[in-house]
Amino acid sequence: MNDQEKKQPLLVLAGPTAVGKTELSLRLAEELNGAVISADSMQVYRTMDIGSAKIMPEERRGIPHYLIDVLEPEEDFNVFRFQQMAGEAIAEIREKGMIPILTGGTGFYIQAVLKDIDFTENEDHQEIRRQLEAMAQEQGPEAVYRELQKSDPDAAAEIHPNNVKRVIRAIEYCRMTGKPISKHNKEQRARRSAYHSALFVLTDERQRLYEQINRRVDRMMENGLVEEVRGLIGRGLTEDHISMKGIGYRELFPYFRGEISMEQAVENIKKDTRHFAKRQITWFKREEDAIWVNKKDFGYDEEKILAYLLKTWRELPED
Repeated sequence: MNDQEKKQPLLVLAGPTAVGKTELSLRLAEELNGAVISADSMQVYRTMDIGSAKIMPEERRGIPHYLIDVLEPEEDFNVFRFQQMAGEAIAEIREKGMIPILTGGTGFYIQAVLKDIDFTENEDHQEIRRQLEAMAQEQGPEAVYRELQKSDPDAAAEIHPNNVKRVIRAIEYCRMTGKPISKHNKEQRARRSAYHSALFVLTDERQRLYEQINRRVDRMMENGLVEEVRGLIGRGLTEDHISMKGIGYRELFPYFRGEISMEQAVENIKKDTRHFAKRQITWFKREEDAIWVNKKDFGYDEEKILAYLLKTWRELPED
């Protein structure tokens, strides 16, 4: 294989929320002359700092970061747009002679980049989408979810009933192509990586991870999450905006309407985050190439974890 055919390097550090990816990504970047690309659907938005657990400029230790603070909260963001932006970031990082480190917990986003998934056959079909959106509004989210359960039960098992956008996209895909999106996703997962890559999945014992999640939510509240969301509502953002559907944001709208107490809102954020972490782990378990890194196996020694990742990366066989 000549240099032009040689696959470009891409180190991926994935895993559930609150497991400790951010600090480890900085250490990897320092050791490998790397730059970090955030694979997070909320950190792309400016002013949404606390709820997205965003790494702030002063915390980045001089490491270049991409796909953080690149959009206004009023703008839409999806996997196709992420794939394009991440591709541009990887090219820019490689031009500088650095190693791109894709870090985050949004499995579908990571897969889209790693496998270079083709989204062209899943282009928007506005009429179908309008019909389904109207159905969701008139009959409630459960109506479109029942429709998905009938047309693609495997996809329905993976998608939360309240994630109306993803439910609609799955039904839309089925109607447009005549095949379930779950079958399409399975085929895409079987594709080989478009990069000379390693997919590390950092994980922890469930109870310990859940305790870490609960502590993180408490810190977010102490750091001013309520004020952050109040400010976003003040600039005209509503529950209908994509950015406000993120965990930590959507749970506070019922509180602001006086429907639930602050204590209940906080508990809902914790519960939703724990459920999200569980779904993240389930997603990565389906990735055959994943290299699992359970912190307990390393005695929670960050230096040992880092050494293992570096050794594995440096000894990665050529494709």
